[in-house]
Amino acid sequence: MKTILVVDDEPNIREVLASYLLKEHYLTLEAANGAQALGYMREQAVDLVILDLMLPDMEGERVCQEIRTFSSVPIMMLTAKVTQSSRIGGFAAGADDYIVKPFDPREVMARIKAVLRRGDDSKLLADVIVYHQGRLVINSLKHEVTCDGQVINLTPSEYKLLLLLAKYPQRNFSREELVDRVLGCDFIGDIRIIDQHIKNLRQKIEPDSRQPQYIITVYGFGYRFGGELS
Repeated sequence: MKTILVVDDEPNIREVLASYLLKEHYLTLEAANGAQALGYMREQAVDLVILDLMLPDMEGERVCQEIRTFSSVPIMMLTAKVTQSSRIGGFAAGADDYIVKPFDPREVMARIKAVLRRGDDSKLLADVIVYHQGRLVINSLKHEVTCDGQVINLTPSEYKLLLLLAKYPQRNFSREELVDRVLGCDFIGDIRIIDQHIKNLRQKIEPDSRQPQYIITVYGFGYRFGGELS
């Protein structure tokens, strides 16, 4: 059974989500603040986090950033913030999905299943692929990416995005196709959010993110992978 961590300072929201999660056969952990959430994350195996952005002890974005320093677990932001800048900020912090309050619990369950499903279908044609004399290595057996021998901590969306592009080198992907295949066809929002994921990924794997050699911009269209096999 998958374990879901629900982080929200409102007991009624945690109760509603826990009830629906139980009906869908998920195990549930509940945290009322950021410190408690980080404690759970460091002590227990968690498959997905539902994270409120307005917590009493720290902002949800900070909690998300802290989790991203040691885990690539999928994170779904749950918040009353509705502006586009808030959404972009959430994705920039490392979130995989974004749900605005008030919400329909059935939609939350559907999004949980979609996020978990997206994390399971990222596969390469080879178990290990090496680029540029070993500078970048993608190991699909370990679900691991290394640069210059150092393991890079990628979010599930970043990892799937990299694998999708690397699986079809030199193929041009439109933003629309990347959104559908990485974020899911049920994603609702600005397709330019894929640009933020690309930016985050470049900062992690490119020697110089201003002059990328792996993820190349196809102007007016989208992106392609330009890494050279060793």
